[in-house]
Amino acid sequence: MTPVSGLGDLGSGLEIGLNAASRPGITLVILHLYWQYAGTVLVAMCTRIICHSRNNNEAAPEYSFIASSDTVAHRRDPRPGSAATFKRSVSLKQLVPNILEDQKSMWSFPSRFAKGKDLIPTAAFAVIGTALVVGADAPAARYFRNTPAFDGYNRALPSAATSAAILAAPIALYGAGLIRKDSKMTLTALLAGEAAADAEILTEVFKPAVSRWRPSSLPPDGNFADTFAEGGNRFSSAHNSFPSGHAITAFAVATVVSRRYGRQHRWVPLLAYAGAAAIGFSRLTLSAHYTSDVFVGAALGYSISGFAILGN
Repeated sequence: MTPVSGLGDLGSGLEIGLNAASRPGITLVILHLYWQYAGTVLVAMCTRIICHSRNNNEAAPEYSFIASSDTVAHRRDPRPGSAATFKRSVSLKQLVPNILEDQKSMWSFPSRFAKGKDLIPTAAFAVIGTALVVGADAPAARYFRNTPAFDGYNRALPSAATSAAILAAPIALYGAGLIRKDSKMTLTALLAGEAAADAEILTEVFKPAVSRWRPSSLPPDGNFADTFAEGGNRFSSAHNSFPSGHAITAFAVATVVSRRYGRQHRWVPLLAYAGAAAIGFSRLTLSAHYTSDVFVGAALGYSISGFAILGN
């Protein structure tokens, strides 16, 4: 996007937002203006990381990973009750075995309840998710389904573009790491790719299992309070609202990048999570998801990277 066209879109976005201010209120106008170009955050984040990487070797320990070579890292054992560390090979060759290991850890998570672990955060997650389903999903979906206030934002962040941006982040980091001979960058890219794959697998299982109508699949004046489908094709895109695949993958990638570079560059988590939040918000404005879909996706994405992959 050229600077001239960017300013033109921003002006039209401002005009639309101000015209709609009487309907959603000033808060939504501010959100519209703030997020309209937040998708560029992902590009800025990768550029800043590449330009500010000061050496070609793994830096001092960050969080749970301590790389000893281009392909080997130490991390905390994610198994219940374990505080041990172990070596784990991280490479293109090991990507599939590592993903399978992650999946085992993720799907065995309910076993922790038998030992009374993680009850409070899981309960908080369930309460917030349920509150959104009951109190926020229907009014928010009805508003976004009927308002033109975010047309400019939706043109800037369509579904295909945000999917490409999420996948481009680890690919760009990996390519830049190879060119710069920066092992930390390539390792981060592999971990981000692993996180994206883990998130996608989880999403593809949950979507048909839950089978929820997307807001866009209902008429503008439809019943947005009764959206869990009964019967029909569970694998149809129209029934694949819960959870948001874009949100879960965006937050999984953002968490890996933030944890790997957050101590050296404090701005990285801000940019990474702002980009992920912009993508999550676009799923609401496009009427592709409900607020609870995006919240659950974001929480799962963060958890996949923070616990299953980084072992934190």
